[in-house]
Order: sequence, then structure tokens, then C-alpha cells
Amino acid sequence: MRRAAARDPHVPRRRGPDERPRPRRRRSRLGRQAVVYQVYPRSFADSDGDGLGDLPGITSRVPHLAALGVDAVWLSPFYPSALADGGYDVDDHRDVDPRIGTLAQFDDLVAALHAHGIRVVVDIVPNHSSDRHRWFREALAAGPGSPERARYVFRRGLGADGERPPSDWRAVFGGPAWEPVGDGDWYLHLFAPEQPDWNWDHPEVREDFLTTLRFWSDRGVDGFRIDVAHALTKDLSEPLPTQAELDAGTLVDGRHPYEDRDAVHEVYRAWRAVFEEYDPPRTAVAEAWVPAHRRARYASPEGLGQAFNFDLLMDDPDAGQFRRTVEENLALARESGTSSTWVLSNHDVVRHATRYALPAGTDLQAWLLRGGTDPAPDVERGLRLARAATALVLALPGSTYLYQGEELGLPEVADLDAADLQDPTWVRSQGTEKGRDGCRVPLPWSASGPALGFGDGSPHLPQPAWFADYAVERQEGEATSTLALYRRAIALRARLQSPETLEWADDVPAGVVQFRRPGGWTSVTNLGTSPVPLPAGRVVLSSGPQTEDQLALLTELPGETTAWLVTPST
Repeated sequence: MRRAAARDPHVPRRRGPDERPRPRRRRSRLGRQAVVYQVYPRSFADSDGDGLGDLPGITSRVPHLAALGVDAVWLSPFYPSALADGGYDVDDHRDVDPRIGTLAQFDDLVAALHAHGIRVVVDIVPNHSSDRHRWFREALAAGPGSPERARYVFRRGLGADGERPPSDWRAVFGGPAWEPVGDGDWYLHLFAPEQPDWNWDHPEVREDFLTTLRFWSDRGVDGFRIDVAHALTKDLSEPLPTQAELDAGTLVDGRHPYEDRDAVHEVYRAWRAVFEEYDPPRTAVAEAWVPAHRRARYASPEGLGQAFNFDLLMDDPDAGQFRRTVEENLALARESGTSSTWVLSNHDVVRHATRYALPAGTDLQAWLLRGGTDPAPDVERGLRLARAATALVLALPGSTYLYQGEELGLPEVADLDAADLQDPTWVRSQGTEKGRDGCRVPLPWSASGPALGFGDGSPHLPQPAWFADYAVERQEGEATSTLALYRRAIALRARLQSPETLEWADDVPAGVVQFRRPGGWTSVTNLGTSPVPLPAGRVVLSSGPQTEDQLALLTELPGETTAWLVTPST
């Protein structure tokens, strides 16, 4: 029996089957111009000292999230998992990993966040399950041609006994994308072997995920982040293309055998119908790695409603690149009838404070393999540019997604020993790619003590000693700390927020990105190294190390700095 959402006044109510829709209430800021904070649960806070972050640990740190001022928290997977891929190998999509907590503790976390007006977004992983999922174990036991195997992508291998894979496709994490099961059948796994792909042509798979969406919505979840949203539906008609043909990138839009197929939007239309059962409707954001012109369909009001824009994440801190990316993505948002999204860091990439500390064009995987020393990062410049870029994106119309620890200015941990690595990329690539563990090292809450306040036990990924310099405890009360900048910028953004438009300033010095938002506030980012004159207005925010008193005296904007200005009437 489902838990009634009405138990919590912050939880939107689901309509009964015979109830007519009420007039639509105003959507929350989560839908369009939210600040969403990503929590990677296993690395946020550990309440029981086992070295792994957990739900009670997150609940204990809700005051930090409330003080930061975010509108929503996105929880990366907390489901039962063998951690073959950091929790994205899901055993049960409607439960909590016992090492992380219980469903009752999940309810406590939702209630604590809602009590502070913070909405809750959870990760949905629909492309694959884990190989420990009940249905996959049934598929292995049932044998070739069985109804149980039809829920997954099984194919007979090539050769007289099926001894060769159905194709030469490569998995994202390296190695073959097909895994033999010993009876002539092979199953598809676009990621790790422990992550078998679902067959989204199967009605039971589709219905089961609708059940999952309702399960979490009825527990108070306000929205969903859809993992690998572009890869659900597949066409494995013979002959299968070769890996070389896939790599050539010459397939017509929508005709790739497993990426960005048009049929995937049938799935999301059904999901949208579920979201609309709730008042106000649930929200969703797609992780869709597709060409920009294909992104609008994922973000459409009839689909998921929003899609991640990762373009800034891949840009160098260059004024021309930043402006082009912003212009293109605002145009795409208008086309889809939704708001844009802005991301600088997440659980899959090198943290932006480190990317900006390296020369443009640095091969990040090669740099990680060298332990992060060649070239040597300019840590101070990286943090300066990271603060400037964050202030710029927080001024943009649309939603901003922050990754845990960036409010502390955390750099990447690039020198993790091979023995400590957990990312399947390391093994599957045969040591040619180090993977993503360096951005998943547990957070430093204290400048001393066990695990720097993360928990009483040894953290599942080792923290470097220099993490203490970035601890929350050390930055609290420091007016010019990165934490103070994030808190001030988010609070000002909420006060200054205006319609989702901007007006570019074109007559600006080289290296400057400047725009004006409705309501009389202006953002100026100087990505050059020399100071530039500031436009008229009162400076209310600087990404530089200025105190509030010093802001009033600013007439020039230093290099690698962003400032926000308001007119006297604002």
C-alpha cells in the first residue's frame, strides 16, 4: 500500500482516479529557475563510522544546505547496490541500500529538507539494472528464449554454438559491450558487465518504472534526474552496425541502434502523464548526451521538462566560448518551451576549480594518470576562475546545478593510489583511464579529527591532508571564503530573480562577458587578467576577496572576477 503524500504539508498531493484536475497552481522554483545541489550520498556525511556516507548523515547536515540557500537537493543513487559503478548498478529501484539507511530514514530526510523549504530530487536509473536484480537473476536461471530473458537485451551469439559476441560494440567503461552467460546467449551492457540493459520494448519494464516513479512521488519526492536518458530504447535489427560504423557518426538522427532514438520520447510521454497526476506536477531533468539540436525534445513540456546543458562544463574559461554557449542554450530553451540548465561540476567530471587551474587543452585523463603533477595546476588561479564562473552562471536565467563541495572550492584529488580506485573505468580501460573517483572523495567538514568530520571511521576514499584547508569549519565566519560567496550569491539571486531573459552588452573590453537581467541588475565577468571599468550601478557581489565594505569602493573589476551590480531603484 502506498504511503499517502498528504502526511507532509510540503508534499504535493496525487489526485484520485475520478478526481477532476484542479486549476494549476504556480509551479515552484524547482521547475524553472532553481538552485539544485547534488549530493553524492556515499561521500557526503557518515553517521555510523563505517566509512560510507548515509541518509542520517545527510539529515544531520541539512542546516548546512539550508544556510547555503538552495532550492532543491538532488540525491545520487542510494539504492541497494554492489557498487560496481558507484551505486548506478541498482538491485532494487524501490528500496534503500542498508549500508546507507532505511526507507524510514529516507522519509526523515525528506521531511527535514521540506521543513526548510528544500525540494527533493532523486536519481532514476532506467537504462539498466544491476546483475543482482531479481528479474536478472530469474533471466539467467530461465535460459534462452524464456519470457524472463525478454525483459533484458539478450541475443544469441555468433558461431555454431554462440561462442562469439553478436557485435564488436565497446562499452562506455571499456571492454566489450556484450557478456556471455554460458549457454550461447549474450546480454548487452552499455556500461559495466554488472549493469545489464533493460529491454524497453517490454511492457512489464515500462510499467515497473511507472510504479517506481509513483513509489517515490508518494513518499514526497518532488522531481527526478533521469540517468542516461538518451539510451533506453534500442533497435537491434540485423545486420548490427560495427563499432567503426558507430564511431564514424554518420547515422541519421534518431537511427542509432541504442542512442537518442525517437521512440524514447514515447517512454517520457508516459512518464509525464504520471508527473501530472500530482498537484503540483513532479519535475524531471534528463541527462541526455545528444547533439544540441536534439536536446529540446527531452526538455519539452510533453516530455521530461528539462535537460542538462553540459556545454559550459566542457568550455575553457574564455569569454567568447562562454557567451556563445549561453546564447545557443537560451535559444534552445525558448525552442523547447522550458528553462535552461547550467552545470560546471558533477560526480562524473574533474572539478572545475581544477580544470581552470590547468592550461587550456590539457588532456585530463592523461593528467590524472600522471598524478595531477604534470602540468602543475595553478591552484589559486583555478579557484579564482571557478568563483568567477559560478557567479556568472548563478546570474543566468534558468536552473543552476551545484555539486557537493564546490561551495568550498574543492579541487580534484588527482593522486589517488591505484589500490584505492573504485571507478570501473580504471579496470575496464586496463589502466588507461583513471576514472571519476577524484571528484567523489568525502567532504571535509572539520579541519581536524577523524575523516575531517565526515565520520568516525576511515572514509571509503582517502582524503588528502590539504582537504583540511577547505573544511566547512574553517570557512564559516570568513567573509571572503568560497562558502560565504556561494551563500551570498544564492541569497542575492533569489532576491533579484526576474523573467528568463537577458540583454547582452556588446561594447565591452576583450575578455568580458556582460549582460543585464530584467529588474535592473547586471552581471559582469572579466576573464582577462587586467582590470576593466565597471558600468554604472551599486556593486552587490564580487567573486573576488572583497568584503561588503570594500564592494562600495569598487570602480574597476579585477581580472578573473565577476561582479553583480544593481541600479538605485532595484
